[in-house]
Amino acid sequence: MPEPLEELKRVRLSKLNYLREKGINPYPDKWEPLKNRIKNSACRKLKLKSSVTVAGRLMSWREHGKIIFGNLRDDTGDIQICFKRDILPEDKFGLLEFFDLGDFLGIQGELFKTKTGELTVLVKDFKLLSKSLRPLPSEWYGLEDKEIRYRQRYVDLILNPKVKEVFLTRSRVVSEMRHILDTNGFIEVETPILQPVYGGAAAKPFITHHRALDIDLYLRISNELYLKRLIVGGFEKVYEVSKDFRNEGIDRQHNPEFTQIEFYWAYADYERLMEFSEQAIAQVLNKVIGSTEVTYQNKELNFTPPWPRISFYEIFKKYTAIDLEKANTEEKLLDKIREKKINLDLAGVAGFGPLVDKLYKEFCRSNIIQPTFLIDYPQETMPLAKRKENEPRKIACFQLVSAGHELIKAYNELNDPLDQKARWQIMEELAKRGLEEHEVVDKDYIRALEYAMPPTAGWGMGIDRFVALITNRPSLKEVILFPTMKPEQA
Repeated sequence: MPEPLEELKRVRLSKLNYLREKGINPYPDKWEPLKNRIKNSACRKLKLKSSVTVAGRLMSWREHGKIIFGNLRDDTGDIQICFKRDILPEDKFGLLEFFDLGDFLGIQGELFKTKTGELTVLVKDFKLLSKSLRPLPSEWYGLEDKEIRYRQRYVDLILNPKVKEVFLTRSRVVSEMRHILDTNGFIEVETPILQPVYGGAAAKPFITHHRALDIDLYLRISNELYLKRLIVGGFEKVYEVSKDFRNEGIDRQHNPEFTQIEFYWAYADYERLMEFSEQAIAQVLNKVIGSTEVTYQNKELNFTPPWPRISFYEIFKKYTAIDLEKANTEEKLLDKIREKKINLDLAGVAGFGPLVDKLYKEFCRSNIIQPTFLIDYPQETMPLAKRKENEPRKIACFQLVSAGHELIKAYNELNDPLDQKARWQIMEELAKRGLEEHEVVDKDYIRALEYAMPPTAGWGMGIDRFVALITNRPSLKEVILFPTMKPEQA
């Protein structure tokens, strides 16, 4: 006996074949009246008895003798449609039994209101625009169905208008950020996705091979070094909305393919960027969601500027009870970890900076709920950041953290080529000791710095994580249209 789904598909296929036998193309190229089509939402602004042409997906079907009601959905919402036997020709009305939920229809008709007051299109003519061969699921729930939703986002969007609103919000966020940067004199640029040397962050790259050149290339883990090459070349304000790729695990807060906005601003410093961040994020939130107050996982977050600025050293000491001013080497820090009997998986970790970062992420970051600037990290934690002139053990940097998530990272860019090369060489030495995620020496970038780069501050924001926070979505899969998934089982 056939499976229910296969039987339903077989029935729909038979309807498709019948329509073709009757000379009806179930997938026509066009329908001339659609030139005058209006969106469903626009119908609500028109007077009753107005003639309209609408189109969309058939989402419901209710038969009442000689009258059939349906709901037609386009990208602005639903509108009710009404087929009457005494208005349509008999052969035309008879075609309706070969239509199914999920089909796309073009409708010509006249607006009226039913006895219950619902705006409706009385159908005068119609055409099948696309035949659906697979029935829409009746409901989506549970963990298993979440997996299906991510894999079949097209169905998720059809059935769940709230999901669509999340992605409209995402689009508005990116659009508003672009507007802010453009109006502040930044130039949008494009930098290579395939790179001969991966850099700009400590992460594992994806590797591919170019056959014509017979060389390995890497999907970029960051676009930072190329954007700063442009600052060397004479641009003073550049930004990019970029897809970056990191060959790492997948969880609620990580996806191998993700989106960032990065900008670099010559003659600015990280304190100026903190002010800019407050203004920009507040503007984005007011424009996109109408408020600087956000609810995320039962936490009330207030992004109204100004945001507190707290030293990384202070936060670290508060939640680990370790003073980094004293435990300022890898050996001293390891002694403190042993002394305090801190249970920490140090596989793939080597060096003072990576060890500090591991402790911070394990014990500190999740405690920061309200929007907070963490400033002035140990210089070993960010090899591309400039030391503070009056405190060379620290770097001139900040991270915006909220609800336990890093939203923005920014710092004064290291523009001393000798210092930059030395720091990268230290990273490569740590790699020999077992550091799993590390930066590598980029000789061409060093050469670029040797031509001199002006004082510059850089800024990066993860779009996926920011959108997840402002739409109250616990997983990045909820805000990435097509998240990376393991292969589907047969």
